[in-house]
Amino acid sequence: MANQRNWAGNYIYSAENWHSPESVEEIQQLVKKCKRLKVVGSRHSFNDIADSTEHMISLEKLNKVVSFNKAESKITIEAGMKYSEVSQYLEGTGLALHNLASLPHISVAGACATATHGSGDKNGNLATIVDAMEFVNANGEVISLSRENNEEELKALVVSLGALGIITKLTLNLVPDFQVRQDVYENLTFDEFEANYDAIFSSSYSVSLFTDWGAERFTQVWLKRAVTEGDSIEVVSGFFGAKLASVKLHPIAGHGAEHCTDQLGIAGPWHDRLSHFRMNFTPSSGKELQSEYIIPRENVKDAVKALGALGDKIAPLLLVSEIRSIAADDLWMSMNYKQDSIGLHFTWKDDWSSVKQVLPEIEAALEPFHARPHWGKLFTMAPERVQSFYEKLPQFRELVRKYDPDGKFRNAFLDKYIF
Repeated sequence: MANQRNWAGNYIYSAENWHSPESVEEIQQLVKKCKRLKVVGSRHSFNDIADSTEHMISLEKLNKVVSFNKAESKITIEAGMKYSEVSQYLEGTGLALHNLASLPHISVAGACATATHGSGDKNGNLATIVDAMEFVNANGEVISLSRENNEEELKALVVSLGALGIITKLTLNLVPDFQVRQDVYENLTFDEFEANYDAIFSSSYSVSLFTDWGAERFTQVWLKRAVTEGDSIEVVSGFFGAKLASVKLHPIAGHGAEHCTDQLGIAGPWHDRLSHFRMNFTPSSGKELQSEYIIPRENVKDAVKALGALGDKIAPLLLVSEIRSIAADDLWMSMNYKQDSIGLHFTWKDDWSSVKQVLPEIEAALEPFHARPHWGKLFTMAPERVQSFYEKLPQFRELVRKYDPDGKFRNAFLDKYIF
């Protein structure tokens, strides 16, 4: 099976031996048999973090709910499930996930392993709701960790970067079901943002700001507000000088909004609003590249200024850029470890040779703000710099060696950025 690609089509995996096990026992046998192997979820990483030169396991067939405990507000799922599938299962149960990424079509295990996030001042990244995990280690043994019995080790390994083994199950903590209404405002100036960024980010359950860096303004502000029965949210025509949109919009100018989640203040289920794109619309291919840098929240004003100064270099290569807030967490290898954060996200045109030229300039401009690159996206930062952001990295390495002493799950990415 040569020439297997990732979701966006920008990365070709090196391995020719692909496996799609249907049970944990099959995974155990593969792990015992193979000298080197890696696992892919929904193939949504843009770099080589999930690549292997020998064997690849796809978890696509492990996509069922193992157990649902309404009384304890918990769901245990197989690692190949996507957020869209979990959301559909939870429909009508009275329980919900706390957040979703902008695309609901990504695998839960892959998102948690790379500290992928949604948005919101009070919302931790997607891995923060993991209550327990099960994985197969390098010897083919099934290991279980939970907040109840191994809290510190779970914090250490839930953002695993694929380093410790093959995740087979995850237990997620759920919240009571809720509705969300989405209102979009157009043209928020950078000046207004700088003067009011705290009020802007805290105005809603989840806030996304979009810009093309072509002018000193955010083209769109997406406010996702949680509503309960009988809530009446007064919608104002202006938001810090930005104007309420009267039609549905796509974040990228000139694109039709039919695949976007409902806007115009129409309330709907959490899973049909928290993502930007609808569940029943599955993008066949991204035809795009993505980079993202996570900075401490207090640096956002200066970071926007610094990126604005590079606007003439960024804008021609960009589809759209998005800025979101993420709550601090205590997960060792998370980009949000011990810091309330802002994600500075770039969706690029599919032109790696040009993007590769501008990334070092962006990274240099963001250097004073301690920008951590997203593990699963494209960056050019030196490995020593990346490693310097993770105070628990030495202990993480030790734990990884405990479960994978001979480096069965190691690859070029892990060798470079972790070991």
